[in-house]
Amino acid sequence: MHICGDQTPTGMYAVIGIIFIVGYLCIALEHPLRINKAATALVTGVLIWVLLMIGQHELLDAADAHAGTEGILGALKHHLGDIAGILFFLMGAMTIVELVDAHEGFRVITDRITGTNKVTLMWVLSVITFFLSAALDNMTTAIVMCALLRKLIKDKDDLWTFAGMVIIAANAGGAWSPIGDVTTIMLWIGGQVTTVNIIAKLIVPSLVCLIVPLLWFTFTFKGTIRRPDAPQEVNTGHKAVSKGQQQLVFALGLFALLGVPLFKTWTHLPPYMGILLGLGILWIVTEIMHMNTIETDKGHLLVTSVLRRIDVPSVLFFLGILTAVSGLQVAGHLTDTAQFLDDRLGNMFAVNGVIGVLSAVVDNVPLVAAAMGMYPMTQYPSDHAFWELLAYCAGTGGSILIIGSAAGVATMGILGIDFLWYLRRIAFPAALGYFAGMIAFWLMWH
Repeated sequence: MHICGDQTPTGMYAVIGIIFIVGYLCIALEHPLRINKAATALVTGVLIWVLLMIGQHELLDAADAHAGTEGILGALKHHLGDIAGILFFLMGAMTIVELVDAHEGFRVITDRITGTNKVTLMWVLSVITFFLSAALDNMTTAIVMCALLRKLIKDKDDLWTFAGMVIIAANAGGAWSPIGDVTTIMLWIGGQVTTVNIIAKLIVPSLVCLIVPLLWFTFTFKGTIRRPDAPQEVNTGHKAVSKGQQQLVFALGLFALLGVPLFKTWTHLPPYMGILLGLGILWIVTEIMHMNTIETDKGHLLVTSVLRRIDVPSVLFFLGILTAVSGLQVAGHLTDTAQFLDDRLGNMFAVNGVIGVLSAVVDNVPLVAAAMGMYPMTQYPSDHAFWELLAYCAGTGGSILIIGSAAGVATMGILGIDFLWYLRRIAFPAALGYFAGMIAFWLMWH
């Protein structure tokens, strides 16, 4: 169901928009207000749907009111299905990462990273993130890299700065791969882009989007990092994990994450089914692995224990913000915005550029869905530059604000990054990279 344009009561349409803006500001001002962003997001999401349900009676005749109610309930169920898929994927990926971390599996990587120079380490981790995101997806990559960063960096300001660069790198890496970002997947499945062409046309702009912020930090981010203190294993009462167990759990965890795109391509089932299969296999293996270990030594290594360490507020924040955005989509705000841009701007670069910036404020999925609905394949055929630029802008524009992408929201939840801190510290270099990538695309296109 879709309510938009002249059909929507002007007053209710405006109120829904105001509720979203107020909720968004409360999320941004989480630390000064001292109200958890998850609570604000949940209230905002539910209120928007309440207003949708109340407002539809002003829109429909009494004879059609029941049909309108059923339509809105059907839309809610449809969007909740999509949101649940994202949440289950997020919870599965976070559990796998936490399980690998509990078995000290990330030492396979961290023990090999010995440098402490901030600039060198940032380049290395950003390049790894860029290519890993193309193979996995930007959200999963961000979750994995956050776990690594916590093992490598002690100082909070340095940790958040590296995390900001990880978000930029993950989104840039996801944009040029057909499976690297949910919006690129949408365009790929819809036939708007093809695998070889999207890689060929977007890898250079995506690299530019990564390199420009890296150059910025090369000249503004000096010094060396401080490593976290070594864990006090003597006081934990837990037996150390063997080298073989470390490597086995790390390999299985990596296989579970990397196997998701292959699982989706082979079975055509949604990604969360693949991540849950990987988690189930890893769960069984670790249960068998610790079957003969005494209870006091194995408790913290079991999935049942790891699940207690999952960041539930972050999951609820995802639920709230995605519910709110889906409400805006049903109310017609996003489609009306896309139509407004098309009417006022018209130019392919201007329209996509603004869509990318808007994707830093609201979820890029409904924005891309609205664009796909507005522009038929007869106007822009498969592999047209419009679709390629849309994939780039929607994928990388979200880096400008921390809640503009799935990678950013996941990182914000895991590391507790402050919205305003990110705005002050990361938004400008992220925007520089975004527009530099657009210029690179323009030069290639001409």
